[in-house]
Amino acid sequence: MKNKIKVFRAMNDMTQEDLAKEVGVTRQTILAIEKGKYDPSLSLAFRISRVFKVNVEEVFFYD
Repeated sequence: MKNKIKVFRAMNDMTQEDLAKEVGVTRQTILAIEKGKYDPSLSLAFRISRVFKVNVEEVFFYD
């Protein structure tokens, strides 16, 4: 699964740490998701997309 978390973070002037705190995970988790080394749970994917106020499909997608 691919994602645009880094793009959305930049658009919202948000660090990995900021996002991690918002969704209740560690910065390392956000880093691993961004790099494609870890696929988030459905619940976490929805929490991340909710932070950016977009649909989950706008943040996460299959290549």
